Amino acid sequence: MNAQVIVFIIITLILLILLLFIIILSLIYTPKYVVRILFWGLGGGGAQITDHEKFLFHKMENSLPTFYFKKDVNEQLINSILSNIRNIGDLDEFLITTGTTAFIIIQNDTILYEKYFNGHTRDSIETSFSCAKSFTSALVGIAIDEGLIKSVGEPITNYLPELKEKDKKFELITIKHLLMMSSGIKYRELWFINGDNAKTYYYPDLRKLALKHTKIVHKPMQYFLYNNYHPLLIGIILERATGASVAQYLQEKIWKPLGMEFEGSWSIDSKKSNFEKMESGINARAIDFAKFGRLFLNNGKWGDRKIITEKWVKESTTIDTSLNYENFYKFDEIYAQLFKSGKLYHKYFWWGFTREDNKYDFCARGNHGQLIYICPHKKLIIVRHGKEFGIERGEWTNLFYDFATII
Repeated sequence: MNAQVIVFIIITLILLILLLFIIILSLIYTPKYVVRILFWGLGGGGAQITDHEKFLFHKMENSLPTFYFKKDVNEQLINSILSNIRNIGDLDEFLITTGTTAFIIIQNDTILYEKYFNGHTRDSIETSFSCAKSFTSALVGIAIDEGLIKSVGEPITNYLPELKEKDKKFELITIKHLLMMSSGIKYRELWFINGDNAKTYYYPDLRKLALKHTKIVHKPMQYFLYNNYHPLLIGIILERATGASVAQYLQEKIWKPLGMEFEGSWSIDSKKSNFEKMESGINARAIDFAKFGRLFLNNGKWGDRKIITEKWVKESTTIDTSLNYENFYKFDEIYAQLFKSGKLYHKYFWWGFTREDNKYDFCARGNHGQLIYICPHKKLIIVRHGKEFGIERGEWTNLFYDFATII
């Protein structure tokens, strides 16, 4: 037997083993999920800002009158402040090299800086990644205000009785526990095929995943654990409470009332399941993401209209002083260090930053550095989108925090 035949046999055996492996995985999970992992995940470099082109979506229509911010661009001022904080040099060059695609600074309803980079323009679609969670939180507040959900203290099994049938301990979990990322539901932050990051992002039936494959490992409110099953479960609760898809509810309660300049969309898991990717997947233009920030900056009011109650805005963005944060966040070393400093906290799918005199900033944040940053006492909104973080993960919010301190 010559060498060429041996090589051919070895290659054939490897291919057959790989094929058998793929078949086994497809039987354990689903063929569509396996294909997505192999070609979109492992083969495609993981979650990308162009993923809105891969997934189907629910469209969110806009409505007249369109809201426009005033404009009084002052690039010299913005560049001077940011350069003094981090010695970043030329701001445009810094934003280009960090993979930034959109960067907007708004103060007192006036755009001070608005530019787009790395092939993006004003009408380019930016995807939210986990910023979508903050929209989800807002929808819970609206549903409570409308009486469709009684309170955050309700057990989730009031809406998801099948979980109680699976394990009675689910009765102990409330909507608040999901919003606080502290349900006690098991979660492994892995992007391989058996990891929960991968499942909650690529699985073609996210309802089934959240209802059938979740397990409880701790009592609720013992520990913080960033867990993408939480927004999925809240999405199902919103569907059942409102009788509408989550995207439709967002369209009617936020997208249209805020006078968004463009239509938006929410990516879905598959045509068959038709469920929003609650952990991510709101797709819109950067300027319209800024309007969502303005809604919370103004305590839930839009002009003379109340969109969200001020009570909900405060409840969902202020620090929980009853918590022992050092113990609550001990399962995540990175977060624990930040929380221990007393500056950073998480509340209802928002991230907060304490200041003196009971002041605070807060933001929606997503993978690759998608940010809607709000400093209430400075009437400031900063929106950053990018194809990558470009700098250390926490450095964007540190930069914005210091910028808000000075401006």
